[in-house]
Formats: sequence, structure tokens, C-alpha cells
Amino acid sequence: MANQQFPPQQQDPPGLTEPMEPRPDHGEESYVGHDRLAGCSALITGGDSGIGRAVALAFAREGADVAFTYLPEEQTDAEATTELITSTGRRAVPIVADLRDRTTCDHAVGVAVERLGKLDILVNNAGYQQARSGEGIEAVDDERLDRVIKTNLYALFWVTRAAVPELKRHRGCVINNSSIQAYEPSTTLVDYAATKAAINNATVNLAAELGPHGIRVNAVAPGPIWTPLQPATQAPEKVESFGANTPLGRAGQPAEVAPAFVFLASPKDASYVSGTVLGVTGGKPVF
Repeated sequence: MANQQFPPQQQDPPGLTEPMEPRPDHGEESYVGHDRLAGCSALITGGDSGIGRAVALAFAREGADVAFTYLPEEQTDAEATTELITSTGRRAVPIVADLRDRTTCDHAVGVAVERLGKLDILVNNAGYQQARSGEGIEAVDDERLDRVIKTNLYALFWVTRAAVPELKRHRGCVINNSSIQAYEPSTTLVDYAATKAAINNATVNLAAELGPHGIRVNAVAPGPIWTPLQPATQAPEKVESFGANTPLGRAGQPAEVAPAFVFLASPKDASYVSGTVLGVTGGKPVF
């Protein structure tokens, strides 16, 4: 893919796909499945857009039925993702859920298991960040801190805790969405970066705890990826140069991240892979 600059643009959080210019590539025209996940059932948090949508589409084309959560204001994106999943012949279970609430997390897992019949794969993808140029710790008010930590970290623990009994029954796997921010934190994202570092730690810890039950736990650490989160949470001038500081000189597309999730989810290809963080960063180091 060629280097690309983005027109200055901004949305209100959490952001939607339709207004973005250019539209993100989720693999609609490019991803080809090879039955790596045939017969599997997956739950993806935040699966309506961005990386979540790309993973949902890839999983479906690999033969999995897919449940995913989304916020009420993301209804149009959720409908588009549902259509992409069902177009492959697989079942789609969209679940409207604000995962900042524990009982909602429990409910989402329960709906996924009930509608899909089982759960083999959990992808903790839902995330939130807020960044403005020149801001630091003094800009992190309690409301922002609460939203970032509950969305990125509390929800991961709540959803995983609810899913583990079902994952034990099927020797399933958990894949967490980390970030390059866990390794190269930006001062304007001090709260977000801290949650991603914590996710890396939790991934390794859960892999050790759940491994004896046959559950593999891994994470993917994306670099700058063109998703609705970017125009919804960054200043327009930051969007314009988004991703240009990577060694590859550009932002990535959601379709370029999804194969990493497919690999880690595959019970054959990644049968001996657990406790690792796989970087998809455009050349930035994850160590």
C-alpha cells in the first residue's frame, strides 16, 4: 500500500465509519478464508467498526459464527457488520452493550453463548482513548479517566471472567487488543497507554492461569490503524499526519490487523502459542 495522508476531519466519540475519508479497508474485497475457524463460535467486543469489524469479517470467512457488542450510537455500523457476517453464510449476533457496566458484560456473554450455542473464541477489542494536542495529565479529568479505564480494562476482566467457564468446556482462547502505546506511550494518551500496558500484563498472567485448562491467551498490539476512533478522539491536524511516523511511513488498515487475530484464534495454526503479544505496528518495536 502506498503512503497516504488523511484529510483533516473530526467526529464526536465514539465515531462512525460512513463519514470517514477515506473509508477504512476491513477486507471486504481482499480477505479470503480457508476454513481455519470452521465450526467455531466467537464473541468480539466492539465489533461494529474498525479492527473489530475486520476481525468479525475474517472470522466469518474462516467459518466461524460471530457475536459482537456495540454501543447504541453505533447502530448503523453494527448493521453494516451484521450484513458482512451474514453474507458469508455464518450467523451474526449483534449485542448492544455499554461494557462499562459489569452486569451488561455478564449479559453480553450470556446472550452470545445462548444464541451461538457455545463459545470458543473471545476477542476483547472494545477500547476508548481521548487525545488532544498539547494535553497531558492535567487534562485527564475523572470522567475521562473513568471512561478509559472501565472500557479498556474493567470490561476486559468482566467479560473474560464471565466467559471462562464456557471457554474451559471447549478449550477455547482469548485474544486481547493491546497497542503500540504499551511500548511507546504518548504523553497525550497517558491513561490509555497505561491500560494497554496493563492488558499486556493481564495477557501473560491469564495465559499462565488458564493454560492448564487448555485455554490459550494472547494479544495483538496494533500500531496506528485507520479506524473511527482516530477522527473521533484526535485533533484534525493529528489526523492529517496519522501514521506517518512509523518506519513504513503510513497508517495501517483494519484488514491488515485481522489476520493476526485469525492466526491466534486458529486451534491448529496457533495450538502452541499462548502468553504472547503479536505486534502489527508498521515497524515499531514491541519489546
